[in-house]
Amino acid sequence: MTLYVSDLDGTLLDPQGRLADSTRAGLTRLLDQGLLFTVASARHVTSIRHILGDLPLRLPVIGSNGAYLSNMASAEHEVVNAMEPALAQAVFALIRQHDLMPFVSTHGPLGDQLFYQSVHNEAQQAFVTERQRNADPRLRHSPRLQDELRDPAVTFVVVEREAPLAALQADIDALCGDAVETHLAEDLYKPGWPWLTVHDRRATKDQGIQLLAQRYGLQEREVVVFGDHVNDIKMLRAAHRGIAVANAIEAVKQEAHQVIGPHHEDAVLRFIESDWRR
Repeated sequence: MTLYVSDLDGTLLDPQGRLADSTRAGLTRLLDQGLLFTVASARHVTSIRHILGDLPLRLPVIGSNGAYLSNMASAEHEVVNAMEPALAQAVFALIRQHDLMPFVSTHGPLGDQLFYQSVHNEAQQAFVTERQRNADPRLRHSPRLQDELRDPAVTFVVVEREAPLAALQADIDALCGDAVETHLAEDLYKPGWPWLTVHDRRATKDQGIQLLAQRYGLQEREVVVFGDHVNDIKMLRAAHRGIAVANAIEAVKQEAHQVIGPHHEDAVLRFIESDWRR
């Protein structure tokens, strides 16, 4: 039997970042029939739960680009891949040297927290506003972000124009080498304001899938994955079959075994329905 793993934004979700009713109904029907399916997303499990709601997933979800392996029903983490404190402090110092301010998610004795110190552009404000609107329990304002790095840092997110982010990414990669994983990607919902994300080197979707397979006895299963953006490339390379949606960036399509329809046409569901029955 095949294990299917899909990205969310730009892949399984519609252009408004929602799970279409037709997708929800189709996946629920297949899951009830025994489909092995889960998601791998840049989103945290709280956001994944908000979007997927009552979808009856039996397998954990891969959140924050592989930083977490989490139970969707309880939002409890089975695995957390956080940075060493010294590494996180070095990344933060470099971000501040570039005169930029990150959002920082941490995992410690108080659980998951998402800190911000100040906002400096409309996209950063939109980042905060969306999480306030969705009542994200992690969101905290901090007068001194560096003080929050006493807890292990899971993700840094910097939202700015592309040129300053590209310069920062180059310096982080030069300083940290393969100790971290960085992604510079366009925000699908706010074009022109990309995000630079920084994770521990273990936090990638392909490693998340591999860990899930090991923990749930699925190593012998064929793995089919679906994606559209730069953070999906490694899992497309690692899968038995990597599937790109038609709206994927060119780099993803080049890695894919197959390109299917766009995300707004239920392409992932249609592929799974046909492939799983076959």
